[in-house]
Amino acid sequence: MIRIKSILIFGSIALVIAVGLIIGHRAARAHVKYMTAVDDHPITCWNCHVYTQKDNFIAKMMNETYVSPYNLTISQDGNTLYVVGQESNEVVLVDPASERVIDKIAVGERPHTIILSKDEQTAYVSNQWADNIYLIDLGNKQVFDTLTGGSGPAGMVLSQEEDYLWCVNSYSSDISVFDLDTHKERRRLKAGNNPVSAALAPDGSELYVSSRRSIPVPHMTSPITEMTVAGTKYQRVTDRKMWKDAYIMENVRVTPSGDLAISTLIRPKNLIPAVQIERGWMMTHGIGIIERKENGRMIQLILDEPNAYYADPFGLVISPDGKRAYVSHSGVNMITAIDLDEIRKLLEESTDEQLAIYANHLGISSRYVIGRIPTGANPKGMVLSPDGSKLYVAERLNDRIAIINTQTLVTEKTIGLEGPKRRTVARHGRQVLTNAKGTFQNQYACYTCHPDVHEDGLVYNMAGTDMGRNLANVQTLRDIGDIPPYKWNGKNQTIYKQDGMRFSTILTRSEAFSHKELDALVAYIITGNKNPPNLRFNPNGELTAAQERGKEVFYRDFDNFGNEIPVENRCYTCHPPPYFTNLEMTDVGTLADSDDPMKFDVPQLNNIYESAPYLHDGKAPTLEEIWTMFNDDDEHGVANDMMKDQLNDLVEYLKSIGDAKNYMDEAMVYEASVSKKNRSKK
Repeated sequence: MIRIKSILIFGSIALVIAVGLIIGHRAARAHVKYMTAVDDHPITCWNCHVYTQKDNFIAKMMNETYVSPYNLTISQDGNTLYVVGQESNEVVLVDPASERVIDKIAVGERPHTIILSKDEQTAYVSNQWADNIYLIDLGNKQVFDTLTGGSGPAGMVLSQEEDYLWCVNSYSSDISVFDLDTHKERRRLKAGNNPVSAALAPDGSELYVSSRRSIPVPHMTSPITEMTVAGTKYQRVTDRKMWKDAYIMENVRVTPSGDLAISTLIRPKNLIPAVQIERGWMMTHGIGIIERKENGRMIQLILDEPNAYYADPFGLVISPDGKRAYVSHSGVNMITAIDLDEIRKLLEESTDEQLAIYANHLGISSRYVIGRIPTGANPKGMVLSPDGSKLYVAERLNDRIAIINTQTLVTEKTIGLEGPKRRTVARHGRQVLTNAKGTFQNQYACYTCHPDVHEDGLVYNMAGTDMGRNLANVQTLRDIGDIPPYKWNGKNQTIYKQDGMRFSTILTRSEAFSHKELDALVAYIITGNKNPPNLRFNPNGELTAAQERGKEVFYRDFDNFGNEIPVENRCYTCHPPPYFTNLEMTDVGTLADSDDPMKFDVPQLNNIYESAPYLHDGKAPTLEEIWTMFNDDDEHGVANDMMKDQLNDLVEYLKSIGDAKNYMDEAMVYEASVSKKNRSKK
């Protein structure tokens, strides 16, 4: 009897466990289906709950700090390479002959560019996320001084006499001119939008500065990107070259003879339906050329071919004899070798009308492209040996330098930079994000529209049910793991759906990422990127008087006439800290005639100062115009009672908002305040 009773007890327990497992399995699969938006994803708990950990001991075990070489330069004798480690915050010294790392020098946060003085006693390193430039004594490998100018220092050049250092500031969109006798900023010149690179003419008379983002243009018009030209004698801007239908001009160089100024560029067709990718017309990639002579023309030539695209051109170098140029294509792991003499012939024999056609001519590249050289993952900056026989390429996501023979156009060897040996899941995801292989004919990568895992400032026609409807302003990918849903209409509940089914169906028109690639991509987006420090508008975490006043406006409950503002129409209701979004859908009265009826996912406000234009379709070029032009009925917060200085203060406060981690305490204060108000009403 006891035995039968025991069997019944154990049988009952086993049945309960079996039923629990069945129910648990079904619940787990339902959860997986919800998260991934597909039925067959073999995702495990490990993928979501381990690989995506942030800022704890698990994250430290799962991730690594890589070198991520970005830009580099070389000594005059060719014996030493100086490589900027963008992620490791160091300069790596490499002996190319022995193929080994010989030293490392710690620098500031997120270094961008390194240049050397003529006597090679001093190196200058721009620290983009620290808003400063380090001066390094190469004799003892020590930082001996720091220059401070604009925000986001990037590309640099020395004047011919080396009495001045010119540095472009990517976040404040200007150019700092430093007096190297006093080590003080002498003047600051206005540049284009998000400038990143600078090149000096051979005679030292002119400086060319390339930019990545379009200048403000009327809504629903194609981008226009400025190349700023400055005269060095009087240190004044002498010209602003406007490149129509082009943007993301990463690097600029001038030929040794001084006849041409050349920059990389992308030509986006963002205002035509995205289905056009199937016809070869969403993104083309090439170079912009300025003839440096009287009445010189501005020409755009693409480097793509009819059935092959070379996404995300970045690095650009010109051979010492001025006969060749090399362009690194970060999105397809490729270097293009260009015959500049053939381009000169093409320019000489072509009319302006013909050159306008060539800007969109997929077959013209066969005339001047003389070779394609495969590289490792995500090639960025390049430098030539002094005699031009070797091309050194920073393979950012392989932590190594490739050495290419410029005669044979073959990679002869690579030099490791002593980065971590294992490839983490997040590192794999970063490689996926920057690679265009998943799109039709390799036209673009995720990175193309999300440079630096941010956004490119353009509005795209996403080709919904009716062509030309539901235009979408690109949103940032930085620190979005905790703020679902995604897409302006909130239809994607997870990053898995946003970058999986949606990406392949709407954007790439090709096969979706593999499950492994998608797992890695999601892990990187959640853990591997963050907002740059907001050193431009909030350098030390303390608000200015104007920003404090603006914060009071942001958190106000009553308007200027003493009327209580409805809870749902207060700024902080929809935009509470730390992400300044309530993760809800709302209607703020900004739907256009071309939009389907919908509500919008409330966007985050972290680092919003660098995300112009604004609103879902990008029709507000500035923060001010959100309320002065598109809020007549106070549907997007009560603002029509404000005095002009109040609106100015509010905008200053919004510009001060930085990364979410800085607002955790403020979030607790906000939540406590809301709870207190709710209790008092009861």
